[in-house]
Amino acid sequence: MKVPPTAVRLSRRRLLSRGALALCASAVPARLGAQTVSPAMAVLSEYMAVARDRAVPPDVAEKAKHHILDTFAAMVSGSRLPPGVAALKLARGTMGRPVSSVVGSDLRTAPIDAALVNGVLAHSDETDDSHEGSQSHPGASIVPAALAMAEDVAAGGDHLLRAVTLGYDVGPRVSMALGGSTFRNETRRSTHALAGTFGSAAAAGCIAGLDARQMRWLLDYASQQAGGYAVWARDSDHIEKAFVFGGMPARNGVTAAVLVRSGWNGVDDVFSGADNFFAVNAPRGTVATVADGLGERFEITNTDIKKWTVGTPIQAPLDALENLRTKRPFEAGEVSRVVVRLAPSVGSVVDNRDIPDICLQHMMAVMLLDKTASFHAAHDKARMQDPSVRRERAKVAYVPDDALVRLLPARVAVVEVTLTDGTALVEQVEAVRGTVRNPMPRAEVVAKAMDLMAPVLGRGRAEMLVQRVLTLEAVRDMRTLQPLLRPA
Repeated sequence: MKVPPTAVRLSRRRLLSRGALALCASAVPARLGAQTVSPAMAVLSEYMAVARDRAVPPDVAEKAKHHILDTFAAMVSGSRLPPGVAALKLARGTMGRPVSSVVGSDLRTAPIDAALVNGVLAHSDETDDSHEGSQSHPGASIVPAALAMAEDVAAGGDHLLRAVTLGYDVGPRVSMALGGSTFRNETRRSTHALAGTFGSAAAAGCIAGLDARQMRWLLDYASQQAGGYAVWARDSDHIEKAFVFGGMPARNGVTAAVLVRSGWNGVDDVFSGADNFFAVNAPRGTVATVADGLGERFEITNTDIKKWTVGTPIQAPLDALENLRTKRPFEAGEVSRVVVRLAPSVGSVVDNRDIPDICLQHMMAVMLLDKTASFHAAHDKARMQDPSVRRERAKVAYVPDDALVRLLPARVAVVEVTLTDGTALVEQVEAVRGTVRNPMPRAEVVAKAMDLMAPVLGRGRAEMLVQRVLTLEAVRDMRTLQPLLRPA
């Protein structure tokens, strides 16, 4: 197990002074009260406890701002989609202590309730970020949890940024320790909900200022709430999925933090000993992964941001069409045929679906006509019947390609465009725009956020919110952002 070497991260001297390194070196559990604490838990809980005071490297801070902004945008735009409308109705009917913002509305409620509703908003659509290794959408729960707690205690933007970064460090690591996609496929448990619960708890606990032992109790209460099952896939309206991926884990995390902050104690190490979390859920899991590379590998830098607000399998085909037009401009009327090749397990998810943002053929037709794929266009179901769109859609053919299976989990697309003059254009996309291998710069992240937020907040308010997020260190109290999160 690596222990970060630098003072900016988690110094060897600091660990020694607190006893955690000694635990790791000896691998002999130490007694804390009547309970034992494993080396991995000792390192993890100490890392979590000092996160609020630990400087985040500049490149990591910049990436964190991108993900916070991207999630804010997902919440704002999600407030107008069916899952978001259902969540806002819930908020109006069960409003608690008016402290934390309900994004996209003029409501304020108790932190636990706000985290739940904003988490649903953040995953009302396929707009939010994703972490491949953990098979999770961390931002959809971690950012709402951190925001709700930050507003409750009047935390500043720098504190929020560090808390969110910590959440991404903890949640995905827990899922990867369980086994990631293998664990998900074998158990049919939701890695999205599990990573979200632990990540949201870590972020909320950081905002609450919990010490190392309290962080261990926090993880205990997070584990007791960990749920989520693959049956969500049978939900046709995306409401249950939004709850499982975003709302439930955000609520769970804030609940754990509120309980511990109020004085509740718990088990000192839920990851080891009798009936521990891993023994019950993943006996073949690697517990040491929860502490591996802390302070050296920041998982927020390993998290993707979607450029296009559509289902993941459509991202690469849209990239390919945009790339082709950059190399050789053409109009929709000049195209006679478009062939999209995807691995069968990828393409089947988006093949001729009846929802615009997850229909490959429809979104390629929109891209041909609009030369982009805006949030509005991806959610305009009526446009699926537009004769001009249907005419372009008829040109688009999906071809399952077994040769692309060997490249998974990278969802590679090959797009072949034949023009009416016989010209054949081919583009293969292996690193989708917005992924870790092909990240979007700040300008593209801002452009996406503005596309999502301006129709709800108004352009002026959306621009102000973007600026505040990109200068979070200067925000002394996150509650000052509340007016900017309300609709125009």
